[in-house]
Amino acid sequence: MNREHWLPEIADRGLHRELQKVRRVRSPNVSERPEGMQIDALIIHNISLPPGQFGGSWIDDLFCNQLDPARHPYFRDIADLRVSAHALIDRHGQLTQYVAFDKKAWHAGQSCFDGRQQCNDFSIGIELEGSDDQSFTDAQYACLIALTRYLQRVYPAITAERIVGHSDIAPGRKTDPGPCFDWRRYKKGLT
Repeated sequence: MNREHWLPEIADRGLHRELQKVRRVRSPNVSERPEGMQIDALIIHNISLPPGQFGGSWIDDLFCNQLDPARHPYFRDIADLRVSAHALIDRHGQLTQYVAFDKKAWHAGQSCFDGRQQCNDFSIGIELEGSDDQSFTDAQYACLIALTRYLQRVYPAITAERIVGHSDIAPGRKTDPGPCFDWRRYKKGLT
């Protein structure tokens, strides 16, 4: 039986404290990875709905195909998208998992990394609640570092060199996590 890889919903002494209060919100936007596919990349994104605004249920709604286009003019253009990520880290460092890590989330779109197309097949996608033009919070970095360390233990092929931004795998199409994401701080936290 194929057991899905979710973080525990309750505190687990083996997990870093930032990972002990995970919310689960199951997205229907998920599929199986190709048979025998090794998970060997981590893609960092940013998202805010509406753009530049934080809080609320809009990201959950988007990833669960429940975004009401009447609630904001921006939503009319994206309400029919079928997208997801494995996890989101909000501005307070709260971690929400939408897709089991061993499954394929629909986060990368048309993409290429290290000569390989279809990055969703072999990557894990982590969203940070934020935007290209605003700094991320200390709580977000702490959670992202803890989550990355955990994922690297479970999926050792995700080395530091195989952690990239959405902009790296979809240049010209995507800009996230953006210039305000402190790659140096993040990578230093992984050492």
